Amino acid sequence: MRIQSSSRWCPVTERKGGSILLPVPEESRFKGIGVTHRAQRQHTHRKSSALVQRNSTVRNQIHCLLLFHFSKLEFNRFSRVFDVTGMAEAHQAVGFQFTVTPDGIDLHLSREVLKHIYLSGVTSWRKRAIRFKNGILTGVYPASPSSLLIVVIAIMSTIYARIDPSLGMIDTIKRTMSVSGYMTVQTQTVLSAILFSTGLWLSLILMLRYTLKALLSYHAWIFESHGKISFCTKLWLSLVKMLSGRRPLLYSFQTSLPRLPVPSVDDTITRYLESVRPLLDDEQYNQMEVVANDFKKDQAPKLQKYLILKSWWATNYVSDWWEEYIYLRGRSPIMVNSNFYAMDLLYVTPTHRQAARAGNVVHAMLQYRRKLERGEHAPLRALGVVPMCSSQMERMFNTTRIPGIETDFVQHLSDRKHLVVYHKGRFFKVWLYYGGRHLWPSELETQFQRILDDTTEPQPGELKLAALTAGNRVPWARARLKYFSQGVNKASLEAIETSAFFLSLDDEVHGYDPDKLRSLDLYAKSLLHGKCYDRWFDKSFTLIAYKNGKLGVNAEHSWADAPIIGHMWEYVLATDCFHLGYTEEGHCKGDINKGLPPPTKLQWDIPLECQEVIEESYMVAKVIADDVDFHGCLFDEFGKGLIKKSRTSPDAFIQLALQLAQFRDKGEFCLTYEASMTRMFREGRTETVRSCTSESTAFVRAMEDKNTMSAQRLDLFRKAADKHQNMYRLAMTGSGIDRHLFCLYIMSKYLSINSPFLKQVLSEPWRLSTSQTPQQQLNMVDIKKFPRYVGAGGGFGPVADDGYGVSYIIIGENLITFHISSKFSSPETDSYRFGQNIRQAMLDIRALFDQKDKKEKEM
Repeated sequence: MRIQSSSRWCPVTERKGGSILLPVPEESRFKGIGVTHRAQRQHTHRKSSALVQRNSTVRNQIHCLLLFHFSKLEFNRFSRVFDVTGMAEAHQAVGFQFTVTPDGIDLHLSREVLKHIYLSGVTSWRKRAIRFKNGILTGVYPASPSSLLIVVIAIMSTIYARIDPSLGMIDTIKRTMSVSGYMTVQTQTVLSAILFSTGLWLSLILMLRYTLKALLSYHAWIFESHGKISFCTKLWLSLVKMLSGRRPLLYSFQTSLPRLPVPSVDDTITRYLESVRPLLDDEQYNQMEVVANDFKKDQAPKLQKYLILKSWWATNYVSDWWEEYIYLRGRSPIMVNSNFYAMDLLYVTPTHRQAARAGNVVHAMLQYRRKLERGEHAPLRALGVVPMCSSQMERMFNTTRIPGIETDFVQHLSDRKHLVVYHKGRFFKVWLYYGGRHLWPSELETQFQRILDDTTEPQPGELKLAALTAGNRVPWARARLKYFSQGVNKASLEAIETSAFFLSLDDEVHGYDPDKLRSLDLYAKSLLHGKCYDRWFDKSFTLIAYKNGKLGVNAEHSWADAPIIGHMWEYVLATDCFHLGYTEEGHCKGDINKGLPPPTKLQWDIPLECQEVIEESYMVAKVIADDVDFHGCLFDEFGKGLIKKSRTSPDAFIQLALQLAQFRDKGEFCLTYEASMTRMFREGRTETVRSCTSESTAFVRAMEDKNTMSAQRLDLFRKAADKHQNMYRLAMTGSGIDRHLFCLYIMSKYLSINSPFLKQVLSEPWRLSTSQTPQQQLNMVDIKKFPRYVGAGGGFGPVADDGYGVSYIIIGENLITFHISSKFSSPETDSYRFGQNIRQAMLDIRALFDQKDKKEKEM
């Protein structure tokens, strides 16, 4: 903290580019600034004559240290900016203090605080050393640093055996060394051999990486029938395992992952026309076919050439445009429209103490973050062999979406040591480290309990401040520039935006209660939008802790997709329940450190004009939130176990049930979106599977036709399921339709090419948007042994005004959870009704297999 002199006020610069004006009293005590009561006592006991003699010197000293008298009114004004009540507690954080006297400066050191400063520095350097070490391990993967020593020893051995494996290159290096005149011949030979060995070692690493990349570009394995592996695939799996090395780190495979390929225009157009055929009559389809062929013939070749050029230059030809144009350039509210949520354990609540549950989970998140920053998590691998891209995980913590007038941007910081907590309209800053270590769960519980026990009222405009992040982006961006660019508002907003993540200590009770019909519905709505002002929707994620100990997460979507949050959430819940645990009274385990400085209440000076903007954003958000019709449906009639016995993909089974439910709900088919991932490619995110196909519509019509036999229905079901599986595999392997068409559209805008075909494609509404929530990514909990320790999954808001959003999670062998959203304002939709249609569709499809099994037994 830097103090500068002034006539009456001093600017205290705490961070780059910002200063706060603070008055400094003559007779008060400020730790670290150096004015104490001791100076007052010494001053009053001096004779006036001595003071006169030293008046000039003391005046200069006092002037330099800003010792000015100020009135009680000024002190009250000062206490609003700088919390005086916390100054006694701040003693814990001050490593030294000094006292100003007429005789000079008396310096005092605190051994305890200096000890913590030392430990903090040691921890920081240890963290840097571990990151450096893991960076080297990742940089040379699939080799290891020790392999360099092996290569050097091998080359040196051949030299002493008078064998030259370098084919004269060592001698060439020796002749061209500029320092050859200052070394002996033997030293020159050894150094040349080491240089050659290093070059050979690096060449071998590059060769291994390119070989592994070529192997990972092979995707025929994914199209093989379940349980039937060809010899080529077995050989390929063996080679991948051999080249993958042992104990890879999180980012070990990044440079070996292939790039996402650009599909051919012909394939994309053909598959697109095939996908819309069941939704159009003959005349509409013929018109679409003409428009598509004109595009393929005239405009597509030029756009495709530029797109291929981008794919050669960029790491991924889709991801940057997807993040910018789908997420960051959107000017409408991100609450409900973009953000998504994840629920707590479905049946188990480890403790009903709100502060204790938050303490354990925050500590588990800090453990996860530490491993993430060091790259020590194991990479996710399909079949336990094929690596997935981990790049999205980099921005999980210390990340905020910053609003802009035309476009937002994602701000990611390398490391932050504090958390911001919201409770009943107040914002508190909580430090996560003490003495160079993470706070223990019991210490975090203490801090959160202090916040829960705080009875102060919100400052003017503070209660609904977070509604700015829930409303339209442009008013938020303008308000941020106008009202939060200086003073205490800037400091407090910066504390929120630079925090590790955001925690909301909710004053409501939520969770699944089988005795309450709408409990899961209200739980989902609370996680998705809350009160519209009690979540900071711009943070990478907001952790929500309810009064009854239940938890949840609201996540911003631009930086990553749901499986990334799911990975962290699985780790946190498992660590909370099976590693950290609680006492018999429900408190966090461990001693309580009473010497911790309390949380700091963030200060705000929000003018009336800004409060009006906040209220406007809140009203916009409230209209959206009130319009969300949500229904959580627990389907426990059967699950993955029975579906697999019928030799059908569980995902294909559910998607066909959704098509049947959609037709029964609305009497027509619609364009259906299912999210698939492309993380087998570097920086891959998602692709769309168009689940409404000619095969699925034929099956649905057969199910609704009473004259169709069960055997025919089952045959049509299998054809539709096989079709869906093939499309899903194509999407995963980079041969999807929609991301290619999206990039062609963006390219047409850059080149000012007007394409009626692309405009029509990109304007088609997804009236049924679906997604499967992954589970057991980490396998930290054996759900067969602990069947009640299962998560409830998560969900998202409706995509179309007259459509449904459906997220589902296949939990264990006998449970599937559906999260269904729509809008009350649409007379065509009803989330509860759709949930009942899904349940009946699942049972009706199962009946087909039951009838088949019954006939086989009779035969």
